[in-house]
Amino acid sequence: MKVLEIMQKEVATLGLEDSLDVAEDIMTLGRVRHLPVLAGNRRLVGLVTQRDLLKASVASVLELSRSIEHDWLKAIPVRLVMSTELSTVSPEDTLEEAVRLMISKKFGCLPVVENGKLVGLLTETDCLQVLAGFLKDVPGGQIH
Repeated sequence: MKVLEIMQKEVATLGLEDSLDVAEDIMTLGRVRHLPVLAGNRRLVGLVTQRDLLKASVASVLELSRSIEHDWLKAIPVRLVMSTELSTVSPEDTLEEAVRLMISKKFGCLPVVENGKLVGLLTETDCLQVLAGFLKDVPGGQIH
């Protein structure tokens, strides 16, 4: 099975000048945990995760109101907190290769890149859905 077969092709993304409040809004409304950051013509330059937002947030430490925290995040561009040393996969890579990389690096997702441009995102959830499909065909392997 290839990454292309299960990756998310429609991916919410951020630009370098977007602020963390935009990232938080997209993550909350879209129920996503990872946002690729793009520059130019869909060129992947970084990744912002929920963990990055948590590190940048002061609300949990200072017990600030939701609106004050939102204003704080509005002042921080994603480029200051995004991860820039990224591991990626190709749509033609096998799912096994991608899963082994996710396990070894403890990643929750892998950006899928082709010719230097983002074409999708492979997440833990995508991989678990494939596993659930396999388990339904195994006696005693059903998920309840």
